[in-house]
Amino acid sequence: MFDLKYHKGISIYNLISSRLSSYLCIMDVFGQALTDIYKTGEADTLWLHNSYGEPEDMPLEFFFRDDEEMPVLELQALHMCTGKVLDIGAGVGSHALLLQAFNIDVTAIDISAAAVDIMKDRGVKKALLQDVFTYEKKFDTILMLMNGIGLTGTLSGFKDFLIKIKDLLNPGGQVIFDSSDISYLYEDMPKPENHYFGEVSYQYEYKGEKGNWFNWIYIDEETIKAIAEETGWNCEMIFDDGEDQYLVKLTLA
Repeated sequence: MFDLKYHKGISIYNLISSRLSSYLCIMDVFGQALTDIYKTGEADTLWLHNSYGEPEDMPLEFFFRDDEEMPVLELQALHMCTGKVLDIGAGVGSHALLLQAFNIDVTAIDISAAAVDIMKDRGVKKALLQDVFTYEKKFDTILMLMNGIGLTGTLSGFKDFLIKIKDLLNPGGQVIFDSSDISYLYEDMPKPENHYFGEVSYQYEYKGEKGNWFNWIYIDEETIKAIAEETGWNCEMIFDDGEDQYLVKLTLA
């Protein structure tokens, strides 16, 4: 993403996260890297190519964090979870394990078979190989952390997702996610004219093997509020870390 691992105090690994696994159909690249580090404690460099700069290497240990290593934003989100929780794009299950520890009924889904296998081995009780876009059960809290909402890919995809996700929510339920305003990327260059500035593309590379390019989105606060209102949601900004990342809570209007 950038030459430095931190830009304006924001870690690349909070911007591009294990939640990518919830979007990709070519998870062998990312899944193999996760499997290597989990089983052997060692792995080659996992590279993330992007549509706007130089490739970045991603430290795989980051995906196996415990509560002491998580930022306040994520801990706040976990504290807000109530009832039956759906953790979308759960990666290797770090958030689900913390919720389980507090006796929260959590279902963790991902479309990476490797990630789901690791989740199960780590002790996640309800770890499913499942695409959220074809899921039909209902929950009280839907959780998407580490920029998980990015899997919607585009502004139109985000809008469609907010309509779809209503079918997964019990009455009185909530959707909790975080996102980032990446307008700082364009401080020294113009924003794109043919698409929303938060729409980007990525590609994984591991051991010389490259996955397909895929779309990802970061959504600024005002745009989230506008699309939420348009699609029938109440939107509350719960927490802003002061570094262009914020925690969002949606409830049905």
